[in-house]
Amino acid sequence: MKMHHSVPIIVLTLLCTLPGIDGGKVLVFPLDGSHWVNMKILIEELHAKGHNVTVLRASNSWYIKKDSPFYNSITIPNTGGFDEEFFSSMINQLLKIKREGNSIWNRIQLQYEVILKFKSMHEDMTQMIENILEDKVIIKSIQDAHYDVILADPAVGGGAILAHKFNIPLVFNARWTINGEGHFAIAPSPLSYVPVPGIELTDMMSFLQRAKNVLIYFFTLFQITKIADPPYKSLCHKHFGPDVHYFTLFQDADIWLMRTDFTFEFPRPTMPNIVYMGGFQCKPAKPLPADLEEFVQSSGQHGVIIMTLGTLIAQLPHDVTEEIAAAFAQIPQKVIWRYTGPRPVTLGNNTLLVDWLPQNDLLGHTQIKAFVAHGGTNGVQEAIYHGVPIVGLPLVFDQPDNLFRMEAKGTAKNVDIGTLDRTVFLEALKEVLYNPVYKENMQRLSRLHHDQPMKPLDRAVFWIEFIMRNGGAPHLRTQSFRMSWIAYHSIDVILTLIATLFICVFLTMYVMRYLFRVLFKTKVKRV
Repeated sequence: MKMHHSVPIIVLTLLCTLPGIDGGKVLVFPLDGSHWVNMKILIEELHAKGHNVTVLRASNSWYIKKDSPFYNSITIPNTGGFDEEFFSSMINQLLKIKREGNSIWNRIQLQYEVILKFKSMHEDMTQMIENILEDKVIIKSIQDAHYDVILADPAVGGGAILAHKFNIPLVFNARWTINGEGHFAIAPSPLSYVPVPGIELTDMMSFLQRAKNVLIYFFTLFQITKIADPPYKSLCHKHFGPDVHYFTLFQDADIWLMRTDFTFEFPRPTMPNIVYMGGFQCKPAKPLPADLEEFVQSSGQHGVIIMTLGTLIAQLPHDVTEEIAAAFAQIPQKVIWRYTGPRPVTLGNNTLLVDWLPQNDLLGHTQIKAFVAHGGTNGVQEAIYHGVPIVGLPLVFDQPDNLFRMEAKGTAKNVDIGTLDRTVFLEALKEVLYNPVYKENMQRLSRLHHDQPMKPLDRAVFWIEFIMRNGGAPHLRTQSFRMSWIAYHSIDVILTLIATLFICVFLTMYVMRYLFRVLFKTKVKRV
């Protein structure tokens, strides 16, 4: 009986000695599409840690649902074209241009289409932000909630602008900003060995490659002035005055959670408030559904190839799919292909078409021999995590550059969709399947990725909670971006020192010349 009464006392004592867990309030400004897949993982983990999460979403969102067990939502009226149809039409147009050839004119046309589409996207996004800033009900709800942190995707500007408006600490879930790759926003990026994203160069460049890197960098800056600057500048000037430039709000973020690491990146300078969480979405494989497991096991010693082109590209042009299907039909391996279009005529009995596949679980299966992928960051990171070599089919956006990096590291063989036919694709498949170097290199990257003291997702959540506990991280933020270009590179100091040295040399020579004349005249008089 005494033991029975002592149990509550013991439990109470244990509860009192446990460290307190205070759930924070997190406001999330995400980007829809594949970026939401990443953000959702962080949201679910924060929810599991006891934090209260609220997501700002557009009324025409296609992945970000209004109702969720992991977050509350605030829906913003948005009638623009930034939705699934917008991206589908853009990708189809870009693929059509790429298939028409690799001429200079087609490259220019492709770049022009990208500029127009992204300009339209940012105009639509700034209108959505305008709707937030002019809605008194939403403004009051944000003020009354007293959020501890804003978690945002810097590929759009809403998070940084709201963080400035309400004076809330800001954490970025980043790889890309509205001005390009995240490192270029805040970290020193010497163009002599840091390649501009999209140019497909390594950190070891020849003179001509370095010249190309510099020219592309300045062309990128020109693009930014045409794509992002006009709508965001106008918005910031209207609400914060002419002294606030939108990109300084990005550079003032407390923490940058970077969706990459140096198993993928080339070595480059970084900053104290950049936290690397490459592969944070990866996890050990779970058992496959029974029917899929049976198909995989039926492959025997030959193994299985999986093919998927991400969330935005469910199918390719008809002629391309026929060529890919014909190549698959000529190999002994089984193939699992996520594809939603009409069944290709050339499809072999070894190929299974599915509307959806458990990508992570398949990549972690021992029977998987190769991964045919478009080169999205998520897919590349999962391939590294599980050590599966890649047959790359880069299509749009950052995909060619991602797969180029993998090819440079000896873990992928890439195929240009503009020149793809069954012969070219079959050769690439055989190269990755039967040359052991690809698998060995990828498994080496996998070992490097796993050899770290803390899981990337745990590291990301730690730093978000760090910002909540400390109200920001000003001690980690550099203010170098507030300096002028001349001051940042110490050009004013260098010129001042050169001028001072010149004056000193001039004065020294003048004095010596004067003394020489005086002494020479004195000697002449004595004579």
